[in-house]
Amino acid sequence: MTDTHQRVWLVTGASSGFGRAISEAAIAAGDVVVATARNPAAIEDIASRAPDLCHALPLDVTQPGAPAAVVQEAIQRAGHIDVLVNNAGAGLLGAVEECSEAEARASMELNFFGALAMARAVLPHFRARKSGHLVQMGAAAAIANYAGFGIYGAAKAAITSLCESLAQELRPLGVKVTVVEPGPFRTDFVGRSIARASASLPDYASTAGRFAQYLGKIDGKQPGDPHRAAALVVRMVQSGQAPLRLVLGKYAIDKSRRTFAARERELAQHEADGASADG
Repeated sequence: MTDTHQRVWLVTGASSGFGRAISEAAIAAGDVVVATARNPAAIEDIASRAPDLCHALPLDVTQPGAPAAVVQEAIQRAGHIDVLVNNAGAGLLGAVEECSEAEARASMELNFFGALAMARAVLPHFRARKSGHLVQMGAAAAIANYAGFGIYGAAKAAITSLCESLAQELRPLGVKVTVVEPGPFRTDFVGRSIARASASLPDYASTAGRFAQYLGKIDGKQPGDPHRAAALVVRMVQSGQAPLRLVLGKYAIDKSRRTFAARERELAQHEADGASADG
């Protein structure tokens, strides 16, 4: 049964990509959206089209205290929060050795610690209301990672693992958790939201370098439609469903199946040796 009451969504990284698409889809469904971005001017057009349903707020999830402050302002403006969409993030392209420590730490700060800070900021509100839905944007790189996406994929895998624990901790309290795992979609992620490692080592040209070339070739030609995906996310939330993982697009679905099958084959191959480690 579909619950039709009007919800309040708090969306991070709403200026582009999935954040913008989900904000627009939720508004189109009649829900209220508190859309946030580091540059609020980039989301003023969303608010201007639906001033009664959208509030635009500035937010850098990596700034200490900013997540808690925006949660409180969202509650003041909209009365409560039903859904947190943790979408703010950016890629880091380069072999692990090519990425500097500063670049790696910045990626983890945004993609893991920023998302963690947002979750921790909204959870007291969700617990008090005995309801709420945390929607965490994941990545195909967290299903199985690529050469050239080591740091970014590690951050996304870490936040996915965190959500596995959160789902178990929060289920008895009436709070839902879903990780959305999209494949390649026609967002501006490749062109705008991926930083490149400062170093370039020739030894990685055939691995990380080839992956970077592949991303450049498919940019704008990805099979996934972000607006269809956003509408699906909104319908999922409104239906009351909460799969731990919502895999989007045939590419990511096929990748998941191939990954599971490969792990099962490897497990079977080494099962006897592994079991022998028990005393």
